[in-house]
Amino acid sequence: MAKKKQGRFVVLTGVSGAGKTLALQTLEDIGYFCIDNLPPSLLKTLMARVNQGQRVAVVVDTRADEPLLDAAQTIQDWRKQGIPVEVLFLDCADEALLRRFKETRRPHPLASGERQASSTRLQDAIARERELLAPLRAIADRVLDTTLFRPHDLREAIRAMYREAGAPVPLRLRLVSFGYKYGLPADADLVFDVRFLRNPHYVPELHPRPGTDPAVQEYVLSDKQTQSFLAELERFLLHLLPQYQQEGKAYLTIGIGCTGGRHRSVVLADYLRDWFARQGYRVTVEHRDMERGGE
Repeated sequence: MAKKKQGRFVVLTGVSGAGKTLALQTLEDIGYFCIDNLPPSLLKTLMARVNQGQRVAVVVDTRADEPLLDAAQTIQDWRKQGIPVEVLFLDCADEALLRRFKETRRPHPLASGERQASSTRLQDAIARERELLAPLRAIADRVLDTTLFRPHDLREAIRAMYREAGAPVPLRLRLVSFGYKYGLPADADLVFDVRFLRNPHYVPELHPRPGTDPAVQEYVLSDKQTQSFLAELERFLLHLLPQYQQEGKAYLTIGIGCTGGRHRSVVLADYLRDWFARQGYRVTVEHRDMERGGE
């Protein structure tokens, strides 16, 4: 009989500006069910997920405007019952927090927009937040000081603490077909130019049809040059993607471009979507320019 998978409940808390949002995103990337700004009174509603073996992470802090002493008491009660819950507290030096809020121009949750302009008032808000968070900091299993952390450092620290041993970081792929005449996708990590492939635009019966049409797909994919290119591209991607995973990258956007983004790029993006799925990757596809006209 298979052993039931052990659930895990991480309560992420700490001072505003210390990196809680990035930490929560990283936990989500490695497979946690995540909720930001959960009111302490709703903590108990998630225990069923933990009992079913799910890994859950929530951010509990001053934004919910509920007594954090109650949250600390709930966590202490769970610990006495043997429930797997742990508290990670993100801390940061006040000087670094002041700098971060000034650089991002985001308001501190305990300071109004009018007060935000004053360093003294912002310092007061930080001090008040520390007082309110004291009950959770007192019971924290881990206190992580992010004062000197770059975003990459924080992501690596969270992965090291909470990723299951031997588990790879899941890599989510997004394929975007596009036309060079309309510009490159701004968020693309990799871009492949397929304008050298034979073009259905110049075949009268195929010209009005998009790259999702079976006849257009057959025309593009049956060409020997296309087959040779795809064979090389598949070998390249099979080598490259595990390297991204090893570095902890969770999302990768790949652009496939032709002249107008209607025929060749669409065909290859759909082909790669199916190929990636067969390799076990989670993948989505977006045909950015397919409806904008011909090539």
